[in-house]
Amino acid sequence: MNVQPKNDATTTVEPIAVGEPAPDFELKDQHGQAVRLSSFRGSKAVLLVFYPSAFTGICGGELHALQDRRDEIVTDGAELLVVSADSKYSQRVFAEREGFTYPMLSDFWPHGGVAAAYGVLHAGAGTALRATFLIDREGVVRWSVVNGLGDAREVDDYVKALDAVGGI
Repeated sequence: MNVQPKNDATTTVEPIAVGEPAPDFELKDQHGQAVRLSSFRGSKAVLLVFYPSAFTGICGGELHALQDRRDEIVTDGAELLVVSADSKYSQRVFAEREGFTYPMLSDFWPHGGVAAAYGVLHAGAGTALRATFLIDREGVVRWSVVNGLGDAREVDDYVKALDAVGGI
């Protein structure tokens, strides 16, 4: 899939494809705790949600929608991880201010390294695109959506995708 973000025609990204193994990573959450993607293998599917920046309108709206439906997404069979290139300190203040109770991972250093590994780093903006990957229990990408910086995603799509891979 070749995605051209609607707000920047000069940037082209190549997200990892459905059916490919998800790149493993370890990032710190808003509390400084290390979270490794591979730690969920064999036990939970992971909904991996990249967002551009803390304290912005569209990002806040998307993350509030995830919080509102957290009980449908985070189950015995699925985990929710959200990632941005913001520092863990920014993530913590954002989470506390907005009431987000799921892990918010910092892809701060090397800046955007995980977003780049997933093929969704918008180098010109220094942020991830609005990208979501559903990773099954075996660590394989089973569904994805990639939107430009200004294009919000739908939480209903996440719930349907999780249901399709047995994460709910």
